[in-house]
Amino acid sequence: MTALDAEARPGPAGSGPRTGPTRAPRSRRPRSLTHRPLTGVLLVAPAVALVSFFALIPLVFAAYISVTNWPLIGEYRFVGLENYQQALNDPGMWKALRYTLIYTAIVTVPILLLGYGLAVLVRANRPGSTLLRTIFFIPFVVGLTTLSYMLVLEAQPDSGAINRILRALGLSDGSTAWLLDGVLGTALLSALVIWAVPGLTMILLLSAMQGVPAEVYEAADIDGASWLRRELSITVPIIRPAIGMSLIISVIGSFLAFNQFFILTKGGPGTDTTTIVGYIYNRAFVELQLGSATAISLILVVFTALITVAQFVLLRGSDQ
Repeated sequence: MTALDAEARPGPAGSGPRTGPTRAPRSRRPRSLTHRPLTGVLLVAPAVALVSFFALIPLVFAAYISVTNWPLIGEYRFVGLENYQQALNDPGMWKALRYTLIYTAIVTVPILLLGYGLAVLVRANRPGSTLLRTIFFIPFVVGLTTLSYMLVLEAQPDSGAINRILRALGLSDGSTAWLLDGVLGTALLSALVIWAVPGLTMILLLSAMQGVPAEVYEAADIDGASWLRRELSITVPIIRPAIGMSLIISVIGSFLAFNQFFILTKGGPGTDTTTIVGYIYNRAFVELQLGSATAISLILVVFTALITVAQFVLLRGSDQ
């Protein structure tokens, strides 16, 4: 039978003769695939709306306020970059920023080291580890605001527990005014933060430590590595991203510190313990210069962003 005969071969009854070769039907794209882009947009729309409403729109409005002389009460006018020029030439702002940097330098390393030590202490599944994790994390859960109000009572010159303990140990006459001296106030605030915050660092580092393979430690034990060598050569390199994240959170938190300073010292005596956020608060709600305060806030945002980017770059460079 020739090809022409095959093409002319009649088909089933009632269907008529075939006039050409049979072609497979064209496959259609699944209907679900055509709706994936729209589904993705709908899924991210709530998050985009929240970020826009609570972050982007306020940021744009803050940028607008920063180029006006917005007095919080009364009329305002456009002043351009005058607020930024005044802020950069303001000795008070630089003093507050310098104090914030000093405070950040004081608390950052102890928080990291203490958090690391607590994570090492509770990372093994020994009896009581869960209870210790809870105890170490409780101060952070309670919060610096509540702890600061408690410390106000305990730091009183005559009735506070701090002076009573120091007097009982023979280290003080029991009348030290902790909150009326810049150096002593900074020491007390730093001690409070170093005691309360490492619980968060402990949790971050602990979660990373639990991901280190046990076989690596077993190989180090076989090679006769000491505990310190294991930590420095195995644990620290593997959990470096978690350490970097802990440092970034600690630095940003120190830069934005306000509650404990406002409750304990109110930035005093004078402006000796005024942080940059405290200075912004005074400009906005004491001096009623919201435009100037917003300009300083945006400068702080840029400065904090640069510090964070620098930390990311250093961590990435160390990984390479």
